[in-house]
Amino acid sequence: MSIDTENIKKWYVIHTYSGYENKVKANLERKVHSMGMEDEIFKIVVPMENEIEKKNGKEKVVSHKIFPGYVLVEMIVSDRSWYVVRNTPGVTGFVGSGTKPIPLSEGEVKKILGSCDENGEGKVHLDIEVGESVHINSGAFENFAATVTEIDYNKSKVKVIIDMFGRETTVEVGFDQIEKI
Repeated sequence: MSIDTENIKKWYVIHTYSGYENKVKANLERKVHSMGMEDEIFKIVVPMENEIEKKNGKEKVVSHKIFPGYVLVEMIVSDRSWYVVRNTPGVTGFVGSGTKPIPLSEGEVKKILGSCDENGEGKVHLDIEVGESVHINSGAFENFAATVTEIDYNKSKVKVIIDMFGRETTVEVGFDQIEKI
C-alpha cells in the first residue's frame, strides 16, 4: 500500500543555536541519508536573501539569513522523524506548543520561500519598486534618469523607461546598473 506523501508532508520550523543554521542543515542532511529517512524528511532550508551593498563605490551581492537561528524542514512527522530532527546537534527544538511541532501554513511557506530559490539561496532583493525613479550608473544608458516599469528577480533585470531623443523608450538593465534617486 502506497501512502500519498503530498497530502501529509508539511514544512516545520526548527530552532537552532544562532550561527549554527548551516551546520544543522548539513548534519541533518547527512543523518537523513545515513538513516534512510528520505521518504519522511524531504527538504532542509536555511532561508537566505541577497542584497546589493555599495561600499567604496563598488557594488557586491551579500547574502543574509532571513531568520537567524531557524531552519525550515519539509517532513512527515512521525516518532522516528521527530527524533532524528530533534536529536541533531545544534537543534534546540521545534517551533510549536509543547512537544508537538506546528506546521507552517501554505501562505507562510510561500511568503518565506518566495524570496529564495528551491535550495533556499537568496534571490537579489532591490529596494526599488515599480513606478520609482532611478539613475542608470553604467552601461550604454549611463547617466540617464529612468522610471521603473517592471522588475524581474529571476533574471536580475529591470525594465525602465528613459527619455531618448524626445521619445520614451523602454530598456532593460541589470540590478547592478541602477540606483535609487
